[in-house]
Amino acid sequence: MSQEKFPVDVEKDAIRADSYAEGAVPGESFEYGSSMYAKLQRLAGKFHVEQRGIERVPEDERDDTSLLNVGTMWLSANMVVSSFAIGLLAQKLFFLGFVDAILVCLFFNLIGVVPVCYFSTFGPRFGLRQMVLSRFWFGWYGVKLIAVFNVLACIGWSSVNSIVGAQLINAVNNDVPGFAGIIIIAICTLFVTFFGYKVVHAYEFWSWIPTFIVFLIILGEFAHSGAFVNIPMGVGTSELGSVLSFGSVVYGFATGWTSYAADYTVYQPRTQSRWKVFLAVWLGLMIPLLFTEFLGIAIMTATTLNDGNNRYMDGYNASGTGGLLAAVLLPPLGTFGKFCLVVLALSIIANNCPNIYSVALTMQVLGRGTQRVPRFVWTALGTAVYIAIAIPGYSHFEEVLENFMNFIGYWLAIYEGIAFADHFLYKRSMSAYEPAAYDQPRKLPPGMAAIFAFCCGIAGMVTGMSQVWFVGPIALHAGEAPYGGDVGFELGFAFAFASYAVARHFELRVFGR
Repeated sequence: MSQEKFPVDVEKDAIRADSYAEGAVPGESFEYGSSMYAKLQRLAGKFHVEQRGIERVPEDERDDTSLLNVGTMWLSANMVVSSFAIGLLAQKLFFLGFVDAILVCLFFNLIGVVPVCYFSTFGPRFGLRQMVLSRFWFGWYGVKLIAVFNVLACIGWSSVNSIVGAQLINAVNNDVPGFAGIIIIAICTLFVTFFGYKVVHAYEFWSWIPTFIVFLIILGEFAHSGAFVNIPMGVGTSELGSVLSFGSVVYGFATGWTSYAADYTVYQPRTQSRWKVFLAVWLGLMIPLLFTEFLGIAIMTATTLNDGNNRYMDGYNASGTGGLLAAVLLPPLGTFGKFCLVVLALSIIANNCPNIYSVALTMQVLGRGTQRVPRFVWTALGTAVYIAIAIPGYSHFEEVLENFMNFIGYWLAIYEGIAFADHFLYKRSMSAYEPAAYDQPRKLPPGMAAIFAFCCGIAGMVTGMSQVWFVGPIALHAGEAPYGGDVGFELGFAFAFASYAVARHFELRVFGR
């Protein structure tokens, strides 16, 4: 990989007068116009805030040649306490043993990251954000449905992540209530994302380092404690159901970046190797996901100790993920352990940056009106919304996390099924795309086939989902009653892929596009 660090040269984000009329009042350049949009954009330029929204990045402005920026973007975003929290669910919610939980984590992560890696390669080729690229599969109007789901995903991820960080802060100091920790994390995230793409990349380039060091300290202290318990594998239909259900959660977390994968490679040059981008993203995802989730699986086994005074279980019951980590660090390290917990809490910023940066771009895809609102305004509004959601959800984290992870995995599997079916069965190569038509509805697919396939994917998802509030008929037979085994994302993908493959054939014959 290239060793060149991403330069924080925000001056190059100054936008040409004729390049962004699409987001402004028709015919008006924001450098000279009198609309509110133009005035806000000029004000942003004075503070070196990124002004570009979902407009295509011109080839002569794609000046980020460093593959390290591609990899570290995802390395930092996943080397966080939220990833660690996923590992805790293996034993807590699904009653898996150690080895089977590790294997589930490995294989479902391998599946989940592939779409993120693949769609990241589209950014350099076209200079378009992921939701804008989705117009070539879902059409001008169909993509709005996907955008709504993506907004929910971005806001939901941010809410869940900030809850984890607030738990850590509360574990350090019980006098700091959950809502205060959430607000601290949200404001810090807003500060980074407000300035835009290059500042986000610059932050992510370094932020994984202190977090990784703290996780190594946690690993060392836990190994020294001798509290690890090698919980044996289960057997039979109950084990099958637990494996499938935990796998769905792991997959949902890993593939959760798919809907904005290309957002973070649009400044890579068109000539950048697609294989190198794919590999950089793959390493940036797999290394932190496996490391943190494996660590979470291992430490959670300590809560099963029957020694009459289990500080790990007490800590987890008192303050969730933060309490468990405090039980590992505070007894042996004292004040330094508290410092480590604060570092982990602040790692949430790196995890939330992609969500809050991309939610603004997704809002602009919803219509011409929302595109006339500058990106940084949507960033601020998105922050306010997820704060309002996270604060009341603080005391119900486990339930929120499990249900939300499954929801993300479900809809993204359907999205991936449609996108892969179109790309591999119909377009078949990058040359089949016409990137200049990204904002021309009459040159894009009608979107009927994609919407039909999305509905079919939902039908498949419903038959295979396994939640406390509903268990599909196929899921019921995939494990032990009453919850069976969750195969919602697998069936959602299969139904969407197959139905799109058929429906798109007829759509092309009727509309020719």
